[in-house]
Amino acid sequence: MSAVTWVWHGRGMASATLRLALAPASALFGAIVSVRNRRFDAGHGVLPTALPALSVGNLSVGGTGKTPVAAWCVQRLREAGGHPAVVLRGYGDDEWRVHALLSPGSPVVTDPDRVRGVATAAVQGADCVVLDDAFQHRRAARTADLVLLSADAWDGRVQLLPAGPWREPLIALRRASVAVITVKTASETQVRAVEAAVRAAAPSVPIAVLDLVPEALHRVPAGASFDASTRAGARDEADDARLPLDALTGREVLAVSAIGNPAAFEAALSARGARVTSRRFRDHHAFSPADVTELAAAVPASGVVVCTLKDAVKLGPQWPRVAPALWYVSQTIVVRSGAAALDAVVQRVLAARPASDHTTRPTAG
Repeated sequence: MSAVTWVWHGRGMASATLRLALAPASALFGAIVSVRNRRFDAGHGVLPTALPALSVGNLSVGGTGKTPVAAWCVQRLREAGGHPAVVLRGYGDDEWRVHALLSPGSPVVTDPDRVRGVATAAVQGADCVVLDDAFQHRRAARTADLVLLSADAWDGRVQLLPAGPWREPLIALRRASVAVITVKTASETQVRAVEAAVRAAAPSVPIAVLDLVPEALHRVPAGASFDASTRAGARDEADDARLPLDALTGREVLAVSAIGNPAAFEAALSARGARVTSRRFRDHHAFSPADVTELAAAVPASGVVVCTLKDAVKLGPQWPRVAPALWYVSQTIVVRSGAAALDAVVQRVLAARPASDHTTRPTAG
C-alpha cells in the first residue's frame, strides 16, 4: 500500500489521525472548488465547442473506469450513426495509445485546451466528441456529462483532497446527466451503498450500473509498438495468442499495474484462481529499462506475468524477447441497469450535431 493510499483508505488510528490533521487543508480546497463552480454555474468562463461533447469524468482521483467507458461511448455513438472523436488532456504516453487501440478509425486528440482539441477533432472529420476525464474541465461546454463512481473503491467516506481522494463532494453529481456506477469485483452490497449515496446527494439524476468484465488474456508480442496503426497488441498477427482467463487457475501470476485502482485488477485475477503476487507502480508510471528488467526477472518459475492494456502499451515496446511472455487482460462493458438513461444521452449528443453533419438534403428534381 502506497503512502497516499494508506492516508486515504487506511483503517488504523495513525491514518485517521493524519486525515484529521489534513482536514483544514481539505476544507480550504473545498471552498476553492465551491467558488470556482459557482462561477461556472453562472456561465462565466464557459466557452462553446465546435462539436457537441459528451464528457466522461468522475469525482475522485484514481481508477473508476473512465477509459473503457469513454471507448464504449465512442462505440455507441458510431453504432448510432455518429462520427465521434476522443479528446483528452493526455497524461504521459499511455492514455492516447489506449484510446487509439480501443477506438480504431476514430480520431484521438490530445490537448490540455479541450476547446481547441474539439476544434481539431472537427477539422479531422468528427461530428461529435467524447471528452475523457473532463467533468472538472468546465471551460469547455458539453452536451452531457457521465460521472463515474467506482463501487470497488467505495468505503463510505467522501473526503476532499488532500485528506481523501475526492476532487468534489457528492453534491456535484447534480451537474451530471447520468451517474454511472462501475463494478469490477464489488459485491451487490457495495453497489447498493453507492446507489443510496448517489440518490441522497442527487435525487433527480438517473443512475446506471456498468460491469467492467475481464474478457480474455492477450499476449503482447515483444517489441510491440502499440501505435495508432496497430490493433490492441497486434492481435491479428500470426504470433499473437489469446487465452481464456480460466487459464490462470492455479498458476503463479505476477500482476503488474500502474493504474488508479490496482486492487480491483488483482482481485479479478484472484477470482479466476490465480495465485497473485502484485507489483504496483504509481498511476501513469513511465516504465524504465531497469523496471522492465526487474519485472522480467521477477516472473515466477512456470508462472505468468499479466498487466492491463494501459500498462501493456508502455511495457510492450521494451519487453525482452527472451523473457517470459507478457499478457494483458482485455475487458468488456455490460450494462447492468440504466440502459435507457445512457441511450438518451447518446441520442442527445447526436441530435445536437449541426444539421448538415447528419442529414441528407434533398436534391433538385
